[in-house]
Amino acid sequence: MRRRFFTLDVFTSKRFTGNPLAVVLEPQGLDTAAMQIVAREFGHPETVFVFPGEQAGHRARLRIFTPALELPFAGHPTVGTAVLLARLDGGTQTRDLVLGEGVGPVACVVKPDAEGGNASFQVPRIPERIGQLKDRNAIASALSLAPDDIDDSFALERWSAGNPFSFVPLRGLDAMRRARPDLSRWDQAFGTGGVGTFLFCRETAQAGHAFHARMFAPTHGVPEDPATGSAVAAFAGLMAAAGKLADGSHDMTIEQGYEMGRPSLLQLSLTMRQGRLASATIGGEAVVVTEGAIEA
Repeated sequence: MRRRFFTLDVFTSKRFTGNPLAVVLEPQGLDTAAMQIVAREFGHPETVFVFPGEQAGHRARLRIFTPALELPFAGHPTVGTAVLLARLDGGTQTRDLVLGEGVGPVACVVKPDAEGGNASFQVPRIPERIGQLKDRNAIASALSLAPDDIDDSFALERWSAGNPFSFVPLRGLDAMRRARPDLSRWDQAFGTGGVGTFLFCRETAQAGHAFHARMFAPTHGVPEDPATGSAVAAFAGLMAAAGKLADGSHDMTIEQGYEMGRPSLLQLSLTMRQGRLASATIGGEAVVVTEGAIEA
C-alpha cells in the first residue's frame, strides 16, 4: 500500500546539509522486518516510523531504524520528527510535545516555521559511564591514526544516554581529517557492544563552536554520520565527569559532518549541580526536503 513520507535535513537550516532523515507517517501493518527493508531502501542514517501515541499526552510513538538495525533512541530522528509533526499540526507557535521511544518518553520543545523549524529535547536518561577503552594503540590503528594523535586531556571511555558510544579525543582538526575506519581492526579496538565511535577535538572549523566531531558506525550500516544527537547526549556525561564545568548552566555548539560536506550544528545545554550533571538538552534546526509516498 502507499504510505506517506517526508525527508528532512536535521541539525541545519539549509537543505542538502545536515543529517538526512526519512519519516514514514502511515506504517500500520508493517512488521519489524518490513520496516528494516524500508529503512535500507531509503538508505539514510535513520528512518522513523510514526505510530499513534500509546500513552495520554504523547503525540506519537516512534520506531527508529538505521539501514542495519533498530535503535531505542536517536537524536536527529527526535529533532526532525518533532519539527515535522509540529509543522503538520499547524501554526507557528512554540509548543511542547512528547514522543514515545524505546528508551522511554522524550519531552520536546518545538518552534515550527514554513520550511521546518527548531526543536530541542530533554535527554531521557542521565548519561552513564559503561566502560573504559584500554588499548590506545589498537584505537589509533582502527582509526588509521598514530597513538600521538589521541589527546590525553579526556579519558578514553564508553558512555550511554540510551545508545552506547565510544569517545576518542583527538589533538586537532588535522587528526580529525585523517581519521578513517579500518574494519579489520575495529572490533579489537571498540568491541561489538556499542553503536559507534565519536571523535572530538577542541579545535573547530568555525569560531565560536565548542567542539568539532565525527562519528563512525561502520558495523551498523552507517560508515559516517553527519550529526549524532544521541552521541552528544552521552558526551554530556563525559564532559561532566571531566571535572571542568562549574555548577550552573553551560551552552555549547558542536559542529559535525564537515568532512562529509554536510555541515551540522548540534546545540548542547548542560546543568551542573554539586559537581554532577543534573540535566541536559539537545537541540537544532530541521528543514523539510521532500514529500511523497512509498509502496510498502
